[in-house]
Amino acid sequence: MMNPVALEKLRKYCAYQDRCHKEVRTKLLKLEVYGDELEEVMNQLIAEDFLNEERFARSYARGKFRMKQWGRIKIKNELRKRHISDYCIRKGMEEIDDVEYDETIQRLIKKHALYSKADTPTAKKKIIESLQRKGFEFEYINKIFSHCIANKL
Repeated sequence: MMNPVALEKLRKYCAYQDRCHKEVRTKLLKLEVYGDELEEVMNQLIAEDFLNEERFARSYARGKFRMKQWGRIKIKNELRKRHISDYCIRKGMEEIDDVEYDETIQRLIKKHALYSKADTPTAKKKIIESLQRKGFEFEYINKIFSHCIANKL
């Protein structure tokens, strides 16, 4: 027998923002919904399209890239922590435009360069490390950094 109260709470929870299966499962456990009942609620949410992992991966990747300026590596790692399938992760990565990605790296390099002499080896190392912590790939950073230095930022 499905728990109608839990189902309604989870509908609201999922309608507010896209959720992954792991978040919904955790929420159900907090509501003390277990076993077959938990699976029934999950299946119902999927059937009603309140729960969709591909949509979650796409909106998560888009949001973290645009709002927090995270790179692809960090976004992929965070999606993996949420047990998102490789297929959905690939679909999420499609949301990140290559041109916009390069422009974001360039903007972040310029922002960091304002606070230091970007042409010194120590400053360059710090800037690159900072962007790597945000999840950008070293090859991209280095390529764009070299371009920025050649054009005097």
